[in-house]
Amino acid sequence: MSTINPAQHLGAHEHGDAHAHGGHHEIGFVKKYIFSTDHKIIGIQFLFTTLLMLFLGGALALGVRWQLAFPWREMPIVGKLIFADQGGAIPPEFYTMLFTMHATVMIFLVIIPVLAGAFGNFLIPLQIGADDMAFPVLNMLSYWFMWPAVFFFVGSFFVEGGAAAAGWTSYPTLSANMSAAPASGLGQTMWLMGVTFVGFSSMLGSVNYMTTIINMRAPGMTLFRMPMTIWGMFITAILQAFALPVLTAAGFMLLFERTLGMSFFTPGGLVINNAPATTGGGQVLLWQHLFWFYSHPAVYIMILPAMGMVSDMISCFSRKPLFGYRPMVYSISAIAGLGFIVWGHHMFTSGMNPALGMTFMVSTIMIALPSAVKTFNWLGTLWGGNIQFTVPMLNSIGFVSMFVVGGLSGIFMAAVPVDIHIHDTYYIVAHFHYVLFGATLFGVFGAIHFWFPKMFGRMMSEKVGKVHFFLSFIAFNCTFFPMHMLGVAGFPRRLADPYHYPYLSHLMPLNQFITYSAILMGFAQFLLVGNFIYSIFKGKKVGRNPWNANSLEWTAPSPPGHGNFESVPVVYRGPYEFASPLVSEDFLLQTTYLPHEDRRAPQPAAH
Repeated sequence: MSTINPAQHLGAHEHGDAHAHGGHHEIGFVKKYIFSTDHKIIGIQFLFTTLLMLFLGGALALGVRWQLAFPWREMPIVGKLIFADQGGAIPPEFYTMLFTMHATVMIFLVIIPVLAGAFGNFLIPLQIGADDMAFPVLNMLSYWFMWPAVFFFVGSFFVEGGAAAAGWTSYPTLSANMSAAPASGLGQTMWLMGVTFVGFSSMLGSVNYMTTIINMRAPGMTLFRMPMTIWGMFITAILQAFALPVLTAAGFMLLFERTLGMSFFTPGGLVINNAPATTGGGQVLLWQHLFWFYSHPAVYIMILPAMGMVSDMISCFSRKPLFGYRPMVYSISAIAGLGFIVWGHHMFTSGMNPALGMTFMVSTIMIALPSAVKTFNWLGTLWGGNIQFTVPMLNSIGFVSMFVVGGLSGIFMAAVPVDIHIHDTYYIVAHFHYVLFGATLFGVFGAIHFWFPKMFGRMMSEKVGKVHFFLSFIAFNCTFFPMHMLGVAGFPRRLADPYHYPYLSHLMPLNQFITYSAILMGFAQFLLVGNFIYSIFKGKKVGRNPWNANSLEWTAPSPPGHGNFESVPVVYRGPYEFASPLVSEDFLLQTTYLPHEDRRAPQPAAH
């Protein structure tokens, strides 16, 4: 059936082709690629930065794993260089810096910015038919506000006293008093400054994303014609806007307590390590409430965009419409809403009222319901589909399977009696790594391969990508699944040498197996980065739509030029019209106009 696309000949006439007549002039290299206000360049800047930080965070993790597998033995390669006075072994105080900064880097400089920063920036205008973000200069600042955080986090290792060492949660009183270890150095203050700058970066981005999605959608792009990627980014931006100010305020309070002698969190009369703490009357649990009011929604900030991207990839490579589009939108909204009322499940062992604990327990378990809806709908999309096992599809299936494992362990932890036993054990470590690495990063790996052609006009190697996926998938499960066993056995988090407890000494061989697996997983990521960099210059060149996908970004050139589209696109349907009986191809672009359709009132999408 022949089709026409009126967006190509009506868009400029009806809506004005600003890109063709805007008088755009050439700009210099620094303005174009460094201090760029183009959302695509900013997204790629975020992507390169987070890939660099991924290796830094991974190196810190391998330091933690080395100590747990071979306590007090010389660390290879860098041990004698960094710890000469310790015989090349990791000193106990440095171990606490390693796990603190590993979590800090991976959460604040990798997962959040790669999802909201890299893919949010690159995809939002392209998928809704806009020429850029609503506030381009604010968008540029959202990237550059991240670099002071990089400076504070990385630079803290080189100041007197070393980096932050109170855990990534920085609970007072460990973090509040500069006269007592482990927070006595400048590093803990630099940690607070870094978190503040990351918070400002995220808030600038969230305002921009909400404004752009609400106000700048192309003609015909109703809310329920948006791809799930945009819904994930939109809900994430709302979460950031409401939750981040709480963490920012808490960070300033702790900063003032450390530097100005105020007392928000430290109780009066407390003595730490024979050093007097503040004389004020702070409430130590106040920090936990403020911190987790942000940091539990942050878990969804770190996975909801990946859920959206995986939904798009699974539908594309199943060659089927997304099963239950509207329930998917409602479930992602329900997950975000419930995420705001469950922060107390991180505090079950803090002595809270049992009735309050029961409330947090029930509300936490309820998150399993919308999560199950999403999992069911992903499986429903796969069922009976013409599945193409591309690298993005393999990583998407990996995302779903790892999300199920992490979600099931989360149900156990939601129960107060169970959590009391496994709290602060390696069961918790296993759970959040299955959710945030096994799920989120596999979603990111798939998204990098899926949208790489749109970013650079070339394809990444499928062969190398599949080797990277299988090595990462196997090594990941060998690394983190045994941690469930460690946790049930009572193996504690954050201790540099737990083996002097007789009931834990037999767990050293399992920790060694985990460490070998983690080393394999770390080296597997060189395949990803090598494939990524090589393909930018030598990858196979492709056209606009190498995956035969439906959403708007695939109607733009690859890579998109200034303004993204040659003319303003007009949207006639939803983003998942695969295997449509209306056309001979197995895909139907959102901008494709069929002669029998009423141009004045684009038909609602059939989901």
